[in-house]
Amino acid sequence: WEFNGSFHQPSAFLMRGIPGLEALHHWISIPFCALYLIALSGNCMILFIIKKTQSLHEPMYYFLSMLAVTDLGLVLCTLPTTLGLFWFNMRRIGFDACLTQMYFIHILSFIESSVLLAMAFDRFIAISHPLRHASILTRRTVIKIGLAIILRGMLSLLPIPFLLKRLTYCGKTELSHSFCFHPDIMKLACADIKVNVFYGMIILLSTVGMDFIFIVLSYILIIKTVISLATKEECLKALNTCVSHICAVLVFFIPMIGLSMIHRFGKNVPPLVNTLVAYTYLIIPPALNPIIYSIKSSHIREALLRALRRKSD
Repeated sequence: WEFNGSFHQPSAFLMRGIPGLEALHHWISIPFCALYLIALSGNCMILFIIKKTQSLHEPMYYFLSMLAVTDLGLVLCTLPTTLGLFWFNMRRIGFDACLTQMYFIHILSFIESSVLLAMAFDRFIAISHPLRHASILTRRTVIKIGLAIILRGMLSLLPIPFLLKRLTYCGKTELSHSFCFHPDIMKLACADIKVNVFYGMIILLSTVGMDFIFIVLSYILIIKTVISLATKEECLKALNTCVSHICAVLVFFIPMIGLSMIHRFGKNVPPLVNTLVAYTYLIIPPALNPIIYSIKSSHIREALLRALRRKSD
């Protein structure tokens, strides 16, 4: 502990694995390794295919590249501490290292939310204004959207580490997960955390909350456009282009909303449920997104098959 008058700050926190199953961590690490491997290889494959296939140099696939990079970042943020805990029982993480990991996990989560919104906007333009799609979402516009998404995440979350550093911590130093979360850290403080709670809530609602609302609105407009199409075949063809994105939205937002509710209101929720929801939120989307897009996108599937044929030749 570092002591400065009445101000106490721990030198490190202790991370927690899966409560009640500590003796099985070595076995539990096997599915985690598989998910991490799928996430790393799948997202790298998506990036490689999009880069090498000229026909995929379109707004939809640029946004998919952003999603893949974000998923890789989330995987790399949690992989060292999670597998370090499961394999070597490395529970200790330095105070500043914990704040750094927390900052990047939250930034990447916010960026993923914003990228999913950008993808919804892309689908709306492609279906509602197909002739103007290329002129509205030019490469320069996509780059500007990407930079705006990154700046939004970085600036909105910049005060969080400083708000945590000003708190006094005493007694408990055990986190609920094998990685660092803002709600998890601030609950260990024995000082007034109203500012942290209020700021965290405002930022969450004004970023991820608004993203989700605008995604829903985009799909309401898409459905209105699709209904107005002449034939049933055209309706199904238009909706089919959105299936991958809808799956990605559900896979990301359902666990995120669940985890936020548990951290704020779930005092009586069993620790195991809290832990499983957290792992689902941070590990499942990066692993599933490449699979979803590889299965549902015929362009990516065909490009992948062509790449495999070239290697076999």
